[in-house]
Amino acid sequence: MSVNVLYKTSAKATGGRDGHAATLDGALDVKLTTPKELGGGGGAGNNPEQLFAAGYAACFIGAMKFVASQGGPKVPADAAVTSTVGIGPRSEGGFGLAVELAVSLPGLSRADAEALVEKAHQVCPYSNATRGNVDVKLSVV
Repeated sequence: MSVNVLYKTSAKATGGRDGHAATLDGALDVKLTTPKELGGGGGAGNNPEQLFAAGYAACFIGAMKFVASQGGPKVPADAAVTSTVGIGPRSEGGFGLAVELAVSLPGLSRADAEALVEKAHQVCPYSNATRGNVDVKLSVV
């Protein structure tokens, strides 16, 4: 599969989960800390799962807006996506992720909301990247 890349960004990480990450343009700059649940000290900072959750949630709203622009129902201004990302050992070895997207679309009928979410899941780049690799559960709340 080829992708006609319209935008690129680069980030550099050092020190792993207890280190530092920043985009090369300086727009994002975060201290990284390992959560206590993964054997770290927790504390101030972020972890890769938090960054992935925020990115997926924002991107999914963008995907819904794209679907709406193609004739789908209008995405309400107060639409919200709560992305929950879990990490843990896989039965096959190594580690894996699990994702839940809880989508709030106030003012849309349940049927319209569910159809919009399903169509967005087919075009969202995060959904396409994870499909077949990560269990992603969708719900309309």
